[in-house]
Amino acid sequence: HTRAVRGGGGAPPPPAPPGCSGSGPHGSAPTKSTANSGGQVHAAPTESNPPGDIPDNQVYVAYRPTSGSFTGFTVKVPEGWARTVQGGTTTFTDKLNTITITSVPATAAPTTASVAATVVPKVRTQTAKFAAPKVSEVTRHAGRAILLTYQGDSAKDPVTGKVVRDAFERYAYFRSGHEVNLTLSGPVNADNVDPWRIVSDSVTWR
Repeated sequence: HTRAVRGGGGAPPPPAPPGCSGSGPHGSAPTKSTANSGGQVHAAPTESNPPGDIPDNQVYVAYRPTSGSFTGFTVKVPEGWARTVQGGTTTFTDKLNTITITSVPATAAPTTASVAATVVPKVRTQTAKFAAPKVSEVTRHAGRAILLTYQGDSAKDPVTGKVVRDAFERYAYFRSGHEVNLTLSGPVNADNVDPWRIVSDSVTWR
């Protein structure tokens, strides 16, 4: 139920079955624990220094959503990343990095105060080992945006059992009674400043 991105947005694949993709990067479920033969429960260790750099020669393509509460925008995403659509949420993933895009109706533009008061508590409950939240106002090509940065643990890899410590950037844009949320995440030590800037600066209203 995923599809690699090869070019312009086009029609997204059918909605993924429940459980295929969470509403945020890497899903929102807390890290699972495993029990040993003695009955003791141990949490999976967090990987503190995994790879995750997006290549400097990465190509980006325009994605135009065709579902959700608001489709009047375009955002560039890395070409070749797997795409999953569930309801009004579109998620792009490649190895340890994730981009999540959602749009919701909004009566007013978000502010640093509103994000701190309403979004931070919600994200805290959805993110394992949530830490270091910081809310600020930034300017991108699409205009003013509210940026929430924080850290958290990814869901445990079903194959390796490893958990990655992730850094998150959540941008909230506002346009004509709609809020577009763009969340970027990857390993804490990955050098993805430039790629994330390309993506967050590529939001264009249409």
